[in-house]
Formats: sequence, C-alpha cells, structure tokens
Amino acid sequence: MLLLSEQQVRQLADVDEVIRAIRGAFARDFNKTLRMPVRTSLPLGDGGVLLLMPAWDSAIGYAGVKLVTVTRGGGVNAAYELLDANTGQILARMEANWLTDLRTAATSAVATDLLARDDVKTLGIFGSGRQASAHFVVLPRVRSFSRFLVCGSSGAALGAFCARMKQDHGIDVEPADAATCASESDVMCTCTNSPVPVFDGRMLRPGTHLNLVGAFQPETREVDDETIRRSRIVVDTYDGALAEAGDLLIPLQNGSIRREQIISDLHEVASGKKPGRTNLSEITLFKSVGCALEDLVTAKLIYERARA
Repeated sequence: MLLLSEQQVRQLADVDEVIRAIRGAFARDFNKTLRMPVRTSLPLGDGGVLLLMPAWDSAIGYAGVKLVTVTRGGGVNAAYELLDANTGQILARMEANWLTDLRTAATSAVATDLLARDDVKTLGIFGSGRQASAHFVVLPRVRSFSRFLVCGSSGAALGAFCARMKQDHGIDVEPADAATCASESDVMCTCTNSPVPVFDGRMLRPGTHLNLVGAFQPETREVDDETIRRSRIVVDTYDGALAEAGDLLIPLQNGSIRREQIISDLHEVASGKKPGRTNLSEITLFKSVGCALEDLVTAKLIYERARA
C-alpha cells in the first residue's frame, strides 16, 4: 500500500491531465459502469459534518472512498483510499485536501469550457480559502482571463490572499466588493461557506457564466432566487444536486423555479446529448455539490503516477 502525503499528492497531480480525465469521465455513459451512492452525511457533535463518498467504476478499474470532515467554521480535511475492486486490497491511502480542491476546480473548468463564452476576460471569485485559490489556478487553463477579482468578508485576509496568489502563482488578483464582483465578472465562482446569498442576482450581466461550489447542504445557499430564475442551470449529477443543493432546493420549494429549469447534468452536456449555452446573452450556471466519480478519477491518476 502506498502512503501519499499532501505534498506528494501536489507533486504528482497534473492539472491539465485531471481536467481532461474528468471531462472524459463525464462525457462517457458512466451509468453503465459506475456505482456511486449519494454521499453519506453524518453530523458531528461540534457542529461539523463527516462525509463519506464511495465509488466503483468498472471502466476505470478501481474503487475508492473519500472521508471528509467539515468543521463549523468551514475548515475541510479529507483522506482518500483507493482499492483494487477485485481483491479489496487497499492500493493507496492519500491525504486528499489538494485532491479535493483540484478535482472541484477541474470540474468547474470543464463546465466553464462547455458553458462560458469564448470571449470572457474577467474571472471573479467569492471566497478567499483553498477552493478560491484552486479556482484561480485552474480556470485559466480553459479560458484566457486578463483580469481577476476576489470578494471576501475580511479586508485584511483579502490582502494576504492576493499577495499569496501573486507570490505563488503570478496572478494579480484585485480585491472587490460584492456588487463589483457580480456585475463585472464574465465567469464567476462562489467558493464560500456562507449559508446565505453573497450577492444580488440583479447585478449579473447577460452572458455571465457561474460556477457554484461552496454550499452542499439543503438549507444553505450562495445565490439568491433572482440568480436562479435568470439562469440556464446545469448540475454535476441530478441525484446529488436534488438531494443536497440548497441553491436549487430552496427556490424549488418556494416556487421561484420549476424542476424543468434544471436543463441538464454535466454528462449530458459533455457528451453532446443536450446543448450547453445556446446564445451569447444567456446566463449559464453550473451547480456542483461534488461527486465521488471526480475523486476516483483524480486518485487513479495520482496513484498511477506514483507507481510509475
């Protein structure tokens, strides 16, 4: 069994390879080969939650399970175990914080490539944590951005975040308020632990693409009813989104939208079964709650690179 530290996972994971692999996994008809129950969510005594995310895909040749703890303050820690599906042998155990950040941002990159306009210039992100950092690093792999905006709750923290992005990745990120980020971004990502909407949906410009990745519980949301009403909605998986995505469940329950407005999942768009963006002025929205297929695909690549 290989034991891979967080640093080793970072060294082994190739961003472009992960994007291609996740796109390929969603493009194929994985329902014929994949076993992936909706993740188990176990509340913890301190207000946090333990998430269990198993998957087995005969086309990939591996099985695996990710364990994630989310604390009340929004801290996330993850570990992944990759198994030989035939023998049950554990092949690798890896620290999986970067794996989680990378596969989430890579899936957003796939959705952005499929749904965003080709002429986008400004990437705006709500949040200044690990997922925000990963999205700033990964999304420029699929679009040529010339301006980067970040909106967060603390001015001091935002300054430090922008300095880290410049030092570590050479990206000049501008702090922005919510109105500026929402109204001037061509592609916008919400990567927060906020339980309530972080901007006014009336501020969005026609043609914007959104990736919503922060909220993963039925009672929490990062965007308001207006944003959902105005958007052409794609989800990562129907089962996950309709069980956990408060961004969609709350407006469905209050009658702001109907189920038919969720037009497709990522497989249907990636495979060409359904169209993504249909014109330059519509607002497209990708709602991600994360799924175990993304973890399995990414862990496979890391494991095989480690073996090599």
